[in-house]
Amino acid sequence: MAVSFDLFGTLVEAERPADPAEAVGAELRERGVAVPDDWDRAYREMHVDAPEGAEVPLPAHVSAALGSRDVDAPANAARRAVVSAFDPAVETREGAVEAVEAASERGPVGILSNCAVPQLARTALIRSDLDRDAFDAIVTSVACGWRKPDPRAFETCADRLGVPVADLVHVGDDPRTDGGIADCGGEALHLADVPLTAFPDWLEGRR
Repeated sequence: MAVSFDLFGTLVEAERPADPAEAVGAELRERGVAVPDDWDRAYREMHVDAPEGAEVPLPAHVSAALGSRDVDAPANAARRAVVSAFDPAVETREGAVEAVEAASERGPVGILSNCAVPQLARTALIRSDLDRDAFDAIVTSVACGWRKPDPRAFETCADRLGVPVADLVHVGDDPRTDGGIADCGGEALHLADVPLTAFPDWLEGRR
């Protein structure tokens, strides 16, 4: 058996911009980009026609939104603006460290996170109390290309942990996304049913 954890809202809480469009726009201006007057609207429009279940990296979306208004951004400006706009303060959730330790005693442990911002998951882990080396795989949607509940997200995580997806227990706070593991034959464990503080005992009961 292997265990994967959702990251945001499960293992950590991370502050996010109250108005992402405004935050990204401000960072673009800092980098000399001529942000269009209707940036709020442009940011909220769909610009990248991605397959169902696919993740659109936020920098790609921002670049396409600017392009839709005939605005050119210097190389890498969109990516740097996005990363800076989503630079988070991070708080480790109660029981997270102990839950990961308990899981690592049973088998491979991973993170599977829906995250469209490059580097955000890595930054959150560095700023948390979690030991990054405790994870055998860290899979984000921006890196693997697929968002939970798409089966390919869970399959990617299971593959990197070296187990069949049916042997994966995924722990998360969102039944809609994290519950997608059940469609792959794996097991979903929702924090509403088993909080992190109770996870070690739940795992012990599986022996």
